[in-house]
Amino acid sequence: MYIDTHCHLSKDDYDDISNVVKENRENGIDKMVISGCSKESIKEAMEYAREYDNIYVTIGYHPEEVDKVNKDDLLALDKLLGQGHKKIVGVGEIGLDFHYDKDKKNEQINLFEQQLKLAEKWDLPVVIHSRDATMETINCLKKFNVKGIIHCFGGSLETAKIYIKMGFKLGIGGIITFKNSNLYKVVQEIGIENIVLETDSPYLTPEPYRGKKNSSKYIPLIAQRISEVCQVSVDEVGRVTSNNAKTLFDLN
Repeated sequence: MYIDTHCHLSKDDYDDISNVVKENRENGIDKMVISGCSKESIKEAMEYAREYDNIYVTIGYHPEEVDKVNKDDLLALDKLLGQGHKKIVGVGEIGLDFHYDKDKKNEQINLFEQQLKLAEKWDLPVVIHSRDATMETINCLKKFNVKGIIHCFGGSLETAKIYIKMGFKLGIGGIITFKNSNLYKVVQEIGIENIVLETDSPYLTPEPYRGKKNSSKYIPLIAQRISEVCQVSVDEVGRVTSNNAKTLFDLN
């Protein structure tokens, strides 16, 4: 059985949510953690968490939302996190993304740090988005007593070791199956004890379905590739990564 620690589930992307959940169960996905990272997606994710027993959520504001989030939104996030809802298991996806918009660096850092402060306040793990912002992300994280997942990790072995030393797990998804990806070399070195599985669905579909819409049901393909590069059984990949996720998110 597997846990997809990071996916996006929305009626905008899938015609039949109940069928998606059913297919995921049939393909060995025990639990899914939906990332609600905008005002709209947080609301929708919470609806699914209430409806399905195997769905959990992390909530927060993605760096791309920096111009849409105000003080009241952060107060609302604080209030929601503080309610102790058993299905809210972390703060995320939050972080920094300087790939397209370098003009908003300071604003992104401010939004990121305000949410890290909330995670620390409520003792919740964080799910971190970092794109073209590795050192800035690390510097922000060092200011707070938080742990969590580096979502969609694709960095160097040196960067991986820095995050691991800070107490983070690395989220490994479909990229590891891509023919032009060297991510497998990093995973070989750090081992399965330092990773969790994710899809980031509907994005980053693993081979051989690359280019099609992603879903948690493809987690076994990611696990199979990790099994090959780490020379451990697929069952062991599932067991260890699921235990990592359960421990981090305090899942039953």
